Amino acid sequence: MASLSPRKAAAVLVALAATVTLGGATTASAGTDHATSRQQPELASVKGAASFMLPFFPDDDVRSFTFDAQAAPYSKPLPGVPTGLPTDARGTVKVSHYFAKTGVTATAEGTVDCLVTGPRTATLTAVITKVGPGGPDWVGMRLGFSVLDGGKDKGTSKDRVGFSWAVANMVPHGDKEPTSAEVGTCMAPAPYAPVTKGGYTVEHAELPVMPKR
Repeated sequence: MASLSPRKAAAVLVALAATVTLGGATTASAGTDHATSRQQPELASVKGAASFMLPFFPDDDVRSFTFDAQAAPYSKPLPGVPTGLPTDARGTVKVSHYFAKTGVTATAEGTVDCLVTGPRTATLTAVITKVGPGGPDWVGMRLGFSVLDGGKDKGTSKDRVGFSWAVANMVPHGDKEPTSAEVGTCMAPAPYAPVTKGGYTVEHAELPVMPKR
């Protein structure tokens, strides 16, 4: 076999090196993509408990929400929508409100019926099934909640929550007193109230495609 000239030998070595580098990069990229796909949760969820303050009405009261919600896509058939919706969900919501002036803690519990997420954010609704003594007349009502999973900064939570009553979901009536509107599934305002203790974890997952009938 004829020997290669120094110039041709150098060209072959450069070509081989490029092939190995590209092959290694492709393999590494594939491995990274595979690892990313493994880490992506199949179902969205919101979990955690936290107290928060109202920036527009700071006082000594303590308000807190506890969420244990997980997506359950296409699990709740509706009239005209036999497959259910991609935002169907299950789980529980607990509301606690301590009134400093009276020393009473009002509580409520609800069943989650809808959940939709984005990166670090979630909106969910729950139908209230139980209200403790001193609590509002909420049984049978759907309430909306929003969550920002903001992480931590020097040990302090940067999470926020929002909810569909108090200052949101009002229907003006001219010179008459406004009324509260009915809350639809997954409807809630932006998370406007900063968390002061505790925190939430939002696991985001894309809404799945509708199943074939």
